[in-house]
Amino acid sequence: MATPMIIAKKSTDLATDIVLHSQFANRHGLIAGATGTGKTVTLKVLAEGFSQMGVPVFLADAKGDVSSIAKAGTSNPKFDARLQSLGIEAINFEGAPVTFWDLFGEQGHPIRTTISEIGPLLLAQMLNLNDTQQGVLAAVFRIADDQGLLLIDFKDLKAMLSYVSENASALKADYGNLSPASLGAIQRNLLALGDQGAENFFGEPSLDIMDFMQTDADGRGYINLLAADKLMNTPKLYATFLLWMLSELFEKLPEVGDLDQPKLVFFFDEAHLLFNNASPTLQEKIQQVVRLIRSKGVGIYFISQSPLDIPENVLGQLGNRIQHALRAFTPKDQKAVKTAAETFRANPEFKAEAVITALAVGEALISCLDEQGTPQIVERGMIMPPRSAFTPIHADERQKLMQQSLVAGVYEQAVDRDSAYEMLQRKVNESAQQQLLENEAKQQEVLAKQHAKEQERFEREQQKEAERQAKDRSKLTEDIVSTFAKSAARSLGGSSGQKLIRGLLGSLFGKR
Repeated sequence: MATPMIIAKKSTDLATDIVLHSQFANRHGLIAGATGTGKTVTLKVLAEGFSQMGVPVFLADAKGDVSSIAKAGTSNPKFDARLQSLGIEAINFEGAPVTFWDLFGEQGHPIRTTISEIGPLLLAQMLNLNDTQQGVLAAVFRIADDQGLLLIDFKDLKAMLSYVSENASALKADYGNLSPASLGAIQRNLLALGDQGAENFFGEPSLDIMDFMQTDADGRGYINLLAADKLMNTPKLYATFLLWMLSELFEKLPEVGDLDQPKLVFFFDEAHLLFNNASPTLQEKIQQVVRLIRSKGVGIYFISQSPLDIPENVLGQLGNRIQHALRAFTPKDQKAVKTAAETFRANPEFKAEAVITALAVGEALISCLDEQGTPQIVERGMIMPPRSAFTPIHADERQKLMQQSLVAGVYEQAVDRDSAYEMLQRKVNESAQQQLLENEAKQQEVLAKQHAKEQERFEREQQKEAERQAKDRSKLTEDIVSTFAKSAARSLGGSSGQKLIRGLLGSLFGKR
């Protein structure tokens, strides 16, 4: 059943409520205004209202102060004066059910996704790549798919880039020119992104986006609070993460058409970070997701200082608008005031452009869709007070709530399974082992040849030695016999004795 949410009291008639109709809450919205005008309180009021309806909420805590939504508020003179000014006698203080998340795993449950799930388009945005480099990155993803190499975490992608770089010439025929310069630029930007903490974002277990869609025992929707104070220092990572979540929801949620209330509501604080420096391709994807995710039952509310922070084709799709005070000190500020005023359906009782700069803190110009889905005329309203506290919760309170969370223990322990890094490492090891075996075989072959040569040389030398020794023995024998013969001849004397000796010597040495 559709439920109207009271978000403000009409400034000129406090008895009249300004409401947001739940059946049109998925028509998206905008909360805008200068710093200190009450945007955070408005955000908390809407988040609490959706939670009370049973609608889960996701919101980013950019400054760390929205964590107070988990704790019940208390009465104080300033708050009581606000209630009195709105004609409210009392309020039921209570904290909302909250699940804390943190990409860095410090102030909430870790949020991870895999390199493959985020894909080359969003990753190229994170790495700030040009069109050529983006094309090379897409080819790297394709090579990984074709070769069955899972891209899960940072080291998988780094190993894959190294592999492609080393084998670029062999891969060129199937995947085109894989420029070393582009691969080098991707690797450098990847290292820079890793230094900003993105390594914590990529890995397993990856987030099941359906864990955002939980209700407590009382039927209240959980508020999924992302600790974004540190994340804001890396706007590329912040913007890409938010867009990835929307893309995941768009892919996983079924078409539901119009519902009595949304299935989930997103609040994107510092919304300008989502659009700044985004490539035309990414801008188109953002617009597509915002336009189509409504039919999945998801509402998106952008929070920013000025409507100019939101592209016109996205701004035109935001049906529920709350505009806090703007300052008009510069020509750009004046243009923002004029733009904000022109986006409202005019109210004959006042001129919106003049009122915007005169709104008090906690006061806003409000225009929501009526029961027929038509934009209402703009009203000047005082935002309702929140039921939760204004001061952030302490670290020990946060830890206690995390331990009681529905997802406690599910995402804390990282898992490093067999993926591209390990597979490529095995290839390198196998190649090195094969090379080692080949080198050993070649070395054995060289040694065998050397041994054969040494053996042949040794045998030749032995043969020569044997021949020399035989020759020496023959000569020695001849010398001995000759000496003996000569001695005998002298002893026998005369020519007849010499003839006898010569005959004897001739027969001994084979002479005739």
